[in-house]
Amino acid sequence: MSADCIFCKITRGEIPSKKIFEDEDVIVFHDIHPIAPVHFLIVPKLHIDSLASTDQSHQALLGKMLLLAPKLAADQGLKGFRTMINTGREGGQEVFHIHVHVFGGGTTLPKT
Repeated sequence: MSADCIFCKITRGEIPSKKIFEDEDVIVFHDIHPIAPVHFLIVPKLHIDSLASTDQSHQALLGKMLLLAPKLAADQGLKGFRTMINTGREGGQEVFHIHVHVFGGGTTLPKT
């Protein structure tokens, strides 16, 4: 974990979140600036800066994160949803701790 990372602080319970799931590998919580009626983040507890920083050793963790998306989306009442991973500043990443956005709801989704 990183001492300065906001997602690491959420994982450690130092910053509150609207948590919807947690296990030994990941924490999932609602985005504080949602772009859709339902918008949550799947965040690994292991601090990894971005998708570009992953390697073969992260394969199971990345797979777990993606497999959680449809289950948790359904639990949140979504029949369809979008996933997004921003990578690097040029890719729109604002928090440099890898995370998967899952969002949907309503009849339209925001343009990305």
